[in-house]
Amino acid sequence: MRKILQTLKEENEATKKNLPANQMCARSWEHFGGKSYYFSAQRLTWEQSRHCCRTLGGDLVKNDRREEQEFLAFSLRGKMSEAHDKFWIGLTDSEEENQWVWVDGSPLDTSLSFWNGNEPDNWSEGNPDGEDCVRMGRSEGVLT
Repeated sequence: MRKILQTLKEENEATKKNLPANQMCARSWEHFGGKSYYFSAQRLTWEQSRHCCRTLGGDLVKNDRREEQEFLAFSLRGKMSEAHDKFWIGLTDSEEENQWVWVDGSPLDTSLSFWNGNEPDNWSEGNPDGEDCVRMGRSEGVLT
């Protein structure tokens, strides 16, 4: 974990030194809707991923707009090489079971219609308490 954080910090610092202030995103970052997105290929837990994001001055993504969901799904298609590849997003029910909130503290809008099936579904296979975090995955870019 320390090596991953150090690599991300070094990349972030190199980017800051080499780009004008209005272009603070490295070429490994993608832009959409006035935001910058970093897609890491590191296999980390949700907590580790969030820590890395916060170390870089960001956070896990809050995607509550169809357009942003489509951007993320499209972007992820090219980054997933295996069917089980997944990317964490900033949605969790770790504080209170089945009360899904974004990392900024705002509640999940359950009227959103771009989610896959009954997601988030608190999947409990292998964990009777269910999952506490949400990821995007599969090559078609749906939430799982």
